[in-house]
Amino acid sequence: QVQLVESGGGLVQAGGSLRLSCVASGRIFGWYGMGWFRQAPGKEHEFVATITWSGSSTYYADSVKGRFTISRDSAKNTVDLQINSLKPEDTAVYYCAASSQGTVTARSSYDYWGQGSQVTVSS
Repeated sequence: QVQLVESGGGLVQAGGSLRLSCVASGRIFGWYGMGWFRQAPGKEHEFVATITWSGSSTYYADSVKGRFTISRDSAKNTVDLQINSLKPEDTAVYYCAASSQGTVTARSSYDYWGQGSQVTVSS
């Protein structure tokens, strides 16, 4: 089984930067998709970005492309999300997830989920 734990969230001023980390453990194959989703207050879960466990492929939602960078750190067994130029609309609980289907975007395609990390952006 796969276990995922997010960290790095907090309160940040608009325009600032934040780095989220997801520590993964268990049986994870290189073709698995490691994704980041977020849920803003009163909104549904939204796909943010995904990367294969091997780091060979990435995909971003249009709303975050150019500001967010997803990466894989083999030495630390983490999937990280670097967030730059934060906007108030980025305020949400950010979730790390793993899928056996690669870099998919649908929430239903992900098998394992972390408990989430709160990111709050002040204006």
